[in-house]
Amino acid sequence: MNGLKEMLLEEKARLEQIKQKTEERLKNVPEGTLRISKSSNHIQYYHCKEDILQKNGKYLHKSEEELVQRLAQKAYDEKIMRLVKRRLHQMKQLTEEYQDNEIEMIYQREHTVRQGLIIPAEITWAQQLEQWMMERYEGKGFQDGDPVIYSENGERVRSKSEKILSDYFYRKLIPYKYEKPLRLKGYGIVYPDFTFLSKQTGKEIYWEHEGRMDDPGYARSAIKKIQGYEENGIFVGDRLILTFETETTILNTKDIERNVKRYLL
Repeated sequence: MNGLKEMLLEEKARLEQIKQKTEERLKNVPEGTLRISKSSNHIQYYHCKEDILQKNGKYLHKSEEELVQRLAQKAYDEKIMRLVKRRLHQMKQLTEEYQDNEIEMIYQREHTVRQGLIIPAEITWAQQLEQWMMERYEGKGFQDGDPVIYSENGERVRSKSEKILSDYFYRKLIPYKYEKPLRLKGYGIVYPDFTFLSKQTGKEIYWEHEGRMDDPGYARSAIKKIQGYEENGIFVGDRLILTFETETTILNTKDIERNVKRYLL
């Protein structure tokens, strides 16, 4: 599963933080354990340890509430430590040898002649991407009077900003589809500026560049469209990338690089 190793490493880091905090709390804890009993709808607490002669532990009075709390916390923290240590041991073993593409790599390491004789356990990323790129679609098209702007790969786009984006993807060898139609239930058909196929999830990611956000009418339309995406389960920061421009704020390469690094690599 693509992205699983990164998720495991993030979980490992989270558990290590929990382990560190819990170890700190367990440094100065009272001896013994806490026994809780209910009698006549009253909760009673008992302190159990080796040097206490009472069979069921020493009764703790209300004035000893702090000790009750510390013993309860100690028992909880000890359970947390046992679980965290076990999980960290398991994750250490798994992350040391696991690779996201290990199933695919078995196929890739085969000689090309053998590859031609084999049905892979699952479609490789290269095959999946090739099939996606070969899918035909009809874009939005252009009208008379629309600006004539071509990107470096010879594709006509609608604005200089879209040319900047397209040229960037082309130079970085990031496959995309320009204005591939997408039907949003309750909204209609939209034509995302750029559509990508996520290697991690196998799902499409959409990039909308809103270039005239200081125009009130344009901004209202853009917001309505973004709401349409989200009502269809396509959320900003997940499968929807947004960049914006106004007359005073223009698209720059850093904006593009930041979004590409976060969502497309």
